[in-house]
Amino acid sequence: MLKTMNWIREKGIILISMFVLLLLAACQGESEDSDSTAEEGEENSASELTEIVGIDPGSGTMNIAAETVEAYNLDLELLPSSEPAMLTELQGAIANEEPIVVTLWEPHWMFSEYDLKFLEDPQGTLGESENIHTMVRHGLEEDQPAAYQFLDNFFWEVDDMNEVMSKFGQSDEVEPREAAEEWIADNRDKVEVWTEGIEPVDGETIELGYVNWDTELSSTNVVALMLEELGYTVELTPLDMGIAFESLSEEEIDGMLIAWLPVGAATYAEQYKDDIVDLGPNLEGAQQGFVVPGYMDIDSIEELPTK
Repeated sequence: MLKTMNWIREKGIILISMFVLLLLAACQGESEDSDSTAEEGEENSASELTEIVGIDPGSGTMNIAAETVEAYNLDLELLPSSEPAMLTELQGAIANEEPIVVTLWEPHWMFSEYDLKFLEDPQGTLGESENIHTMVRHGLEEDQPAAYQFLDNFFWEVDDMNEVMSKFGQSDEVEPREAAEEWIADNRDKVEVWTEGIEPVDGETIELGYVNWDTELSSTNVVALMLEELGYTVELTPLDMGIAFESLSEEEIDGMLIAWLPVGAATYAEQYKDDIVDLGPNLEGAQQGFVVPGYMDIDSIEELPTK
């Protein structure tokens, strides 16, 4: 009888020990899962951010971005870069689901390819809706009336620009000119409105300045191809935004389709307003601001780290 009771006691101790070990293992697993979730949340948290990846220094976008950092007292460094470099940083962060904030704008093919969102800007320092204006030199209307009339007629929608950008922005094998050619071929009804009633020319030369952004590459290549259809020889010159305004004011180039207003190019537009001709918007409803991937649990600039 005593042996039987000892055997039962020993078995009970063993069973209890096994139960305790299983319980501890389960708790440890839950703890590890919790830690993993916490780490993942921390990775996507705005609190982990130390910088805002920007574009070309001196651009209107960077000017208002700097003003926004100051207005919100953000504890983030605004890093000047370029559009291609900024996009590379953004794509790399998305691939690893890391937190990142960039200066970006719409239209842009990235919004078609990835889940991105503009951060709310309660103070309005980044501006609201933007229009992209066409500007030409003084005297173009008299010297080259066909080109002037076409540039004045040119107007398209955000979806049109996005369609062109999506063709070359996602593939190094497709050039902006090729993407523009394809879009024109698919949208003859739209482009023929721009040329209606304009008399063709015979080999006159016109020079357009542009900024090396996907948006401006899209519009400038579409316009260049249509001017070529009218008989022009078109020269395209890449310039920084400020140099483009200066060159136009000094009549070194004939026109450009790159002025984001009322905010993006506001400084240059005000500086050179008496020395250039503003033909008005060639696209309406653009937007620029601070952009983050959709997986980040943040909706407003006010949620970014502050000093």
